[in-house]
Amino acid sequence: MAAGSPSLPAASGSRFVVVGGGIAGVTCAERLATEFPSEDILLITASPVIKKVVNFRQVSRALEEFDVEEQASSVLERRYPNIKVIQSGVKRLKSDERKVVTEDGKEYAYEKLCLCAGAKPKLITEGNRFVLGIRDTDSVTEFQKHLAKARRIIIVGNGGIALELVYEIEGCEVIWAIKDKAIGNTFFDAGVAEFLIPKLRAEKPEPPIACKRTKYTTAETEKEEESGAGSGKMGSALGPDWHEGLRLKGTKELSHKVHIESLCEIEKVYLPEEFQRSRKVPLAFPKAQPDEGDAEPDQERWPVYAELTNGKLFGCDFIISATGVVPNVQPFLEGNSFALGQDGGLKVDKEMRTSLPDIYAAGDICTTSWEPSPLWQQMRLWTQARQMGWYAAKCMAADALGEPTEMDFSFELFAHVTKFFNYKVVLLGKYNGQGLGLDHELMLRCTKGLEYVKVVMQGGRMMGAVLIGETDLEETFENLILNQMDLSRYGEDLLDPNIDIEDYFD
Repeated sequence: MAAGSPSLPAASGSRFVVVGGGIAGVTCAERLATEFPSEDILLITASPVIKKVVNFRQVSRALEEFDVEEQASSVLERRYPNIKVIQSGVKRLKSDERKVVTEDGKEYAYEKLCLCAGAKPKLITEGNRFVLGIRDTDSVTEFQKHLAKARRIIIVGNGGIALELVYEIEGCEVIWAIKDKAIGNTFFDAGVAEFLIPKLRAEKPEPPIACKRTKYTTAETEKEEESGAGSGKMGSALGPDWHEGLRLKGTKELSHKVHIESLCEIEKVYLPEEFQRSRKVPLAFPKAQPDEGDAEPDQERWPVYAELTNGKLFGCDFIISATGVVPNVQPFLEGNSFALGQDGGLKVDKEMRTSLPDIYAAGDICTTSWEPSPLWQQMRLWTQARQMGWYAAKCMAADALGEPTEMDFSFELFAHVTKFFNYKVVLLGKYNGQGLGLDHELMLRCTKGLEYVKVVMQGGRMMGAVLIGETDLEETFENLILNQMDLSRYGEDLLDPNIDIEDYFD
């Protein structure tokens, strides 16, 4: 239970119950609290802190930027007096009785329920203290403790967290194992990867003096022992720019030192005793990339060793498993016949309803099952968590009031803005040609170290774009993608830096 909130009786409940203290859940609860000011909205969360959207800015019609701030749940209750936060994990859902059972044994009845329990990291191996996943504040704290004493780490994975880590970590050798041919395969093609790689070998610019997002860690609450990293409790996911203001530095006096092993995964993890018995020979940190020479045998001893599927073996202080997430559906499945997507998420229709009556889902836990717009795809990103939480609340409210619901505009065009390797990155529509088949073409403009512009064209129409750097093209390209104007006659002038493309389409 959040500090300062009175205990609720075991048989209590509410017309609206939301599970999950991340962005989707908090956004959903806030919208419901605004729509129904005389109704109590119950928000059930395992963590003593919640994730709140702050500094929201609508960059364009589809693009939005915001920060994520961790706050004590009591702050949310003060802002919305009709939100009651229940701090407890969910043990079970009794959908036939319309009740949620929490881990402290209490039951909460609902008329409408929204599940926003997020996702949990996929670990390459379970139960090994030298293999860390990064998902929430506690796991970052644990990671910082390990990194402060580290000489070398291995990072496995090629998504957003891996990309951020390899750039931010200093004072430590980093071996980066990726299963793809190029870095950042979740977001980029090989051309973008080549543009970004020089940043890994360059000195990093000085960080900003102040972190733009206030940190509130579980260590500042009375629940530290119950919610610590070792307890196995999963808090809500990290926000954009989660690494800002953190000291991500190892023991060595060096800046970036990253070696990439591509087209491989971890075959096996050895502790020292098992490794000695194997009589295998570890490799020292390579002085060059794989195609530029072989690494020498490693004379140092390490707490853990990783054998890669390409046959190479390296020792390190610990391994970061950043190989993606799986929807956190487990607490809700027993006794309930939810329809699940291929990725294990709860299937939701175009009004965010699951297959069970009056149960909705939003954010990383759900899998969209409606026929999407030709320009949109689901990705488990912060922007979509906020949009889904907001839209789920809108659908719940409309259903409760017997009103119709229109699909939200945010599902018309995929639009995401983030930052990698200190570059602004904007992704629009089918930015990697997703689902377009072979009959599409790419147009590129690249200024080394400054900007990278890629547009995806099909039948003379713009279907997607990747914009890296301060291009100022996002709003124009967003409109061109949405309007589906035939651009054939403009040809390569679309990307001519000497032409003000905005004037073309005013």
